[in-house]
Amino acid sequence: MTAVDLLLVGFGKMGGAMLAGWQAAGTVRRVVIVDPAAPAATAPEGTVLVSDPAAIPADFSPTAVVLAVKPQMMDQALPAYAAYAGGAVFLSIAAGKTIAYFQKVLGAGAALVRAMPNTPAAVGRGISGAYATPAVSAAQRDLCQRLLSAVGEVVWVEDEGLIDAVTAVSGSGPAYVFHLVEAMAAAGAAVGLPPDLALRLARATVTGAGELLYRNPETTATQLRINVTSPKGTTQAALDVLMDEGQGLAPLMTRAVAAASRRSRELAG
Repeated sequence: MTAVDLLLVGFGKMGGAMLAGWQAAGTVRRVVIVDPAAPAATAPEGTVLVSDPAAIPADFSPTAVVLAVKPQMMDQALPAYAAYAGGAVFLSIAAGKTIAYFQKVLGAGAALVRAMPNTPAAVGRGISGAYATPAVSAAQRDLCQRLLSAVGEVVWVEDEGLIDAVTAVSGSGPAYVFHLVEAMAAAGAAVGLPPDLALRLARATVTGAGELLYRNPETTATQLRINVTSPKGTTQAALDVLMDEGQGLAPLMTRAVAAASRRSRELAG
């Protein structure tokens, strides 16, 4: 695949992680980054970092514009890039900002992809849900696939409304897992373990179990759970609590994901 010229708007943790993935994969050729908060000296090798869109080189014509600014900054940032809407595909990773929002500024015919990555992208193990408007060509969609897959897996949805559900499951999901570690560590301390040891055990257990899932894609989570569970053993005793139909983990997670999905829709207006 031919490397492309890319404009990256926002150079925070996610933007930085994505850029590292693109450069490692050889996806990008010429990259201009716009971020008023990032000192020019921090520009990665092979890129140009400017603090103001007015400083973008006049001869620069990006194939893609990646919008990686915080959602609350988008109103201020977006209008400066409307001139690129005629030729570039816009890939937004800003939570809660809908296609309709971008069309108001960039035009109804703009090529737009709305995506929701998650924080494991920082270690190349993220997953992104993405939606493309009809104006996005096959080549542009393929490019966005390449840009997102540089930091993990990519799934496409044909209904933009499903991005709220993606946000609730995978976008917010890492926080659920981190809280699980907190809860396991606290529970371990409650049964007598030193807190630091309980935390070490919980962290290693969750990351190790995650690696088992990752390395066995053909094995369901259900089967992996069964493999660990001996009838009438210690694991079964714990699962009897966690799998209680009324107060167990499944109904609690259902309520949690529903709340996150509902909030995502509220933020989108």
